[in-house]
Amino acid sequence: MTKVAVATTSQLAADGANEVAKLGGNAVDCALAAALFTMNTEPGVCALAGSAFITVWQPDGDPVTIDGNVAVPGMGLPAGDRGHAISEVTLKYGGGITTLAGPGSVAVPGSLAAIEKAWQRFGNARWADLFLPTIAATRDGFPLSSACHYYLGYAGKEIFDRSDDGYAALHSDDGTLHAVGHPVVVPHLADTLSAIAEDGARIFYEGELAQKISTHVRDAGGALTMQDLGDFEAIERPSLTVDINDWTIASNPPPAVGGATLAAMLLACSDLSQENWTADALARLIEVQRATLDFRKRRLDLADDVGPEAARLLQSAANGQLVSKWASASTVHTSAVDENGVACAVTASSGYGSGEMPHGTGLWLNNCLGELELNRRGLDAGPPGIRLPSNMAPSIARRSGRVLAAGSPGADRITTALHQFLVNILQMGMSLEDAIAHPRIHVDTSGESERLMAEPGLDLPDIDMPVNVMPDLNMYFGGIGATLVDREKGFQVASDPRRDGGTRICSA
Repeated sequence: MTKVAVATTSQLAADGANEVAKLGGNAVDCALAAALFTMNTEPGVCALAGSAFITVWQPDGDPVTIDGNVAVPGMGLPAGDRGHAISEVTLKYGGGITTLAGPGSVAVPGSLAAIEKAWQRFGNARWADLFLPTIAATRDGFPLSSACHYYLGYAGKEIFDRSDDGYAALHSDDGTLHAVGHPVVVPHLADTLSAIAEDGARIFYEGELAQKISTHVRDAGGALTMQDLGDFEAIERPSLTVDINDWTIASNPPPAVGGATLAAMLLACSDLSQENWTADALARLIEVQRATLDFRKRRLDLADDVGPEAARLLQSAANGQLVSKWASASTVHTSAVDENGVACAVTASSGYGSGEMPHGTGLWLNNCLGELELNRRGLDAGPPGIRLPSNMAPSIARRSGRVLAAGSPGADRITTALHQFLVNILQMGMSLEDAIAHPRIHVDTSGESERLMAEPGLDLPDIDMPVNVMPDLNMYFGGIGATLVDREKGFQVASDPRRDGGTRICSA
């Protein structure tokens, strides 16, 4: 078998990747298997009927990113049939967010199409093998993670109590949310996954399963049609690359905004070469975050064509003008590398969840149309079929003899978490574990005014915005999972202490 290192959101998912490695899987197979596991065993945090981006870099080729992002639904419908059946929900999660739930918030899911395309292009294992660990866990019951329990404590009643099967899966007989570690069995989910493992992804997009999904949404007033599902295709694109020191970093290209935002932050901080985060270095980091996130909010999020605006952002960051110009938004991630230098990074999201579960499927549907901090156009996000904005940025960094796969969940904190991690390891020389565990900051631009969110232990500078210091490391700031293989030193693998995480070096 090929030796593979995996970092993902649970130890069970990492152990599942090990099973696939033993069946002949490479880094891509193991990453996809772990990603499938996390999508289906992290209720509230993620779900299969959402979006995913997959970056793959083989040592003898160029990096590519497979776009399985959600799309605007409504093909074949009059414009007046869209934008209905939604509920505005305000949650205290993350300091307070407002999102839209219900059938009208459901976008066209793309995760499964992206997983199948990545497996067809780069996998070694059998398609059905990728599903074996997840099917077993969903049939026998999987423990409710602390990250899921934390989020469901905010969103369970408002969002995830809408479905009878979903409610039954998450609650005890007395109506209380299951405790951390309590086994969860989602009715029908194992059977749904078994059908996909046997017949392929098209059953989700064209077959009986697609009919159940579309009928549920349409009958309840949403816009997801069979034509939306049948016409959806994952798209393979050349990854966006940027050079920092002697590393080349590959990430998610336009029309997603995450990769461009991350690349701009890296370029704007490329001259930062210290051994620790001093107050001056943090001041520089804050300036870069403010400038980049401001550009994203004003230019990228509402752009009809993200590509030219992303090019302007990167040029501005590279020539030092970005910061001076400034002065005038649930997710899972898996990283894997193997001994042959193949690397794969998978980030997936279902938004905050619509709460909708078509009867007999066990599948929670996304609310990505209603994820307002990302989809700022709201329910009228564009013509049917257009991809929605995304901050997801599964990334791979390569230099002579070394390859690193990394990514993070965390809505609009994805890029800021990844940026700080990459500076820590590529420019400040921290170990993989220290680079992940180091305290983080995030400039929150979601409200009417900016505020700095921070973790304890940093020498923060005096700044002209409110500062909210968390009492401890917090899952609000993402959950980096990273794997690295060095030709001379072997494997390194680490997951984030902010979230439940799992690592495994897969071997016979």
